Amino acid sequence: MTQQNVVVSDPKSGINRAITVAQKPPVAAPGGYIPIPRRRILKNLEINAWVDSIRASSPTHAKSTPSLAEEHSSWILHHPSALDMFEQIMDASKGKQIVMFLDYDGTLSPIVDDPDRAFMSDSMRRTVRKLARYFPTAIVTGRCRDKVYNFVRLAELYYAGSHGMDIKGPTRDSKYNKDKTAEAVLFQPASEFLPMIDEVYEKLVEKTKSTPGARVENNKFCLSVHFRCVDEKKWSELAQQVKSVLKDYPKLRRSQGRKVLEIRPDIKWDKGKALEFLLESLGFANCNDVFPVYIGDDKTDEDAFKKLRDRGQGLGILVSKFPKDTTASYSLQEPNEASDGVSSTFGGVETSVPENTFPGVNEI
Repeated sequence: MTQQNVVVSDPKSGINRAITVAQKPPVAAPGGYIPIPRRRILKNLEINAWVDSIRASSPTHAKSTPSLAEEHSSWILHHPSALDMFEQIMDASKGKQIVMFLDYDGTLSPIVDDPDRAFMSDSMRRTVRKLARYFPTAIVTGRCRDKVYNFVRLAELYYAGSHGMDIKGPTRDSKYNKDKTAEAVLFQPASEFLPMIDEVYEKLVEKTKSTPGARVENNKFCLSVHFRCVDEKKWSELAQQVKSVLKDYPKLRRSQGRKVLEIRPDIKWDKGKALEFLLESLGFANCNDVFPVYIGDDKTDEDAFKKLRDRGQGLGILVSKFPKDTTASYSLQEPNEASDGVSSTFGGVETSVPENTFPGVNEI
């Protein structure tokens, strides 16, 4: 047995007395090892795997080494710059209706510490407005639809918020749609989860308030736990906090993006499904002469890239400074290059579009 000193206060004398008590040591397993509960091991392994995945999708800094330079060169061979491939993209889209799908954070706006200040530039807004004159254009984002609309402020676009679970667009009699009815596009496949999302939001705010820099954002049909301002040493702690809340909600699933944990209903719906729904709403479901283009920067955009690859139509463009596993065909750098790339690559198509092709379009 081991001996342990315990301090006991004597209320009559006011004297603290040290008493030595016997304490049984942990019982060692055969071979001298102290057993650790299997549940605790699995729990730690799960958290560690999750944090490793977070680090992989959220690099804290870039190292410049010869091996990384070689890796980037190899990656570019498989995902060339959309700016450099202008002629090939134009040839592939010739005679087809281009439909544009754009992520918001990291694509139309820079990634910033405060998600409420992720403003798009005036030049980017002009670029998107110009695109929408000639092509059906949609914003597909993990953000709340109303919030991203307030950032973009272009009524002629389609908006798919909450990773595509909150879709709204112009009336169906828009210049692009073959179905001439006055009904607006509106689709919310996860409406039944709203009370649950609000409940989990409150619990996460309370649970994570002890982690400096953590911020929980309610995006209506999904939640985002931002940790861009959290010390990397605290990531495991934050992951554990989120996990402890979600264990009571098996109908919700978690994933991660660029320094953000995403929590959403566990339904068969994602940005790829949203892309497909919007194409159908526009009357292009079974068309061979449509050319969808999706531009995004994050892991959740891979669902849309994969959908385009599976359809054998259009192309995906990943916005990233660093090599990433992706099913996108092409790449662009951060939002500034994305703006230049969109404008120069797809803006050039306007020269071949007659002025009266889409009557009633407002001039810029």
